[in-house]
Order: sequence, then C-alpha cells, then structure tokens
Amino acid sequence: MTFINPEKLIEQVDIRPGMKVADFGCGSGFYTIASAKRVGGKGEVYAIDIQKEMLRHVASRAETEHLLNVEIIWADLEIPNTTHLKEESIDLVIISNILFQAENKKNVVVEAWRILKPEGRVLVVEWKPTEGTSIAGPPSKHRISPEACKELFLGAGFKFEKELDAGKEHYALVFAKSHSKPQMTNQIQSPNN
Repeated sequence: MTFINPEKLIEQVDIRPGMKVADFGCGSGFYTIASAKRVGGKGEVYAIDIQKEMLRHVASRAETEHLLNVEIIWADLEIPNTTHLKEESIDLVIISNILFQAENKKNVVVEAWRILKPEGRVLVVEWKPTEGTSIAGPPSKHRISPEACKELFLGAGFKFEKELDAGKEHYALVFAKSHSKPQMTNQIQSPNN
C-alpha cells in the first residue's frame, strides 16, 4: 500500500527558502513540517485547520523540531476571508484531501486565489476518483475527479500548470494564479461532475 510522500511533492513544486506557504486543512502537519524545513528561517508556513486538536498537534511537532517559522491559524475555509491572511501575500497554497469533504468548494478555492501573490501557485492533492486496493479514504461518491477539480480552479481564475505523481491512491495538480479576478457564479454540486 503506497501513500503520499509530502516531501517528494514539496520538492516537485519548487519551494525555496524565504517563501510563504499556506497549508489549507493541515491535519497532522505532514505538508506543514516539510514546507517549514524547505522555506527556512526567513520563510513562513501557515498551518490552517478547523480542528483545534490537529492544530495543537502541529504546533507541538513544530516546537519539537525547532521550527519557529510555523504559525497556527484556526479557520473554517468555507467561510470567506476566514484565514485573515493579507491579500496577495502567499507564494504557495497546499490543499490536500479537503476538497472531497468541503460542502462549499468554491469558497476554499477563492480564498486561495485571494491570498496568493500574482503567479502564486496551488498544489492540490486529492483521492483518485476510484477506490484503489487500500481500504483507506472516502467512498468513491465523495471523491472529486481531476476533471472536476480543474474545472473548479479554472473557473476561479487559475491556470493549470501540471500534474504530479502522488502515488497509487491520490492525484496531485498544480495551478498558478492568473491575472483575472475570479468570476465564479456556480458551485460544483457533485464531487464527480
């Protein structure tokens, strides 16, 4: 059974020292910790989640590993501007395994667009639309297909850059912020549309 290797994906999106990264739905902090090590002392990583217990866990891991560049933010990403991060202040947003469970995917994507610098990027990691050999992950009916994910981001003012190898169970897509402001009017109702 092969699961995601956050360090490998982080390497592929070219995170450099001094960058600012926002980890949407950081969970237990795999991407937060890997990003914090890469951006170094002059960079910053914002670990954002709605579950306070997860945020405490990430804060503890960062402290144990002496990563002083991690900031914890409690937020419901489905509510506009809930991160309170400045507009156009972030180089990379990581959105891993949260779109499949978000009722309002549009607001999550629009918040990423709002905080990203011009030409900033988003790394999206989601469960593949069909269940693999593992018993982990959500049922197929809750998963969002790569095509639906692309439609969601392109409709929000992003341009597709590339797909990355995220292993047998997941796919990973990279989008760049375009210059046009998002004009989203429709919310994708079904995760597989």
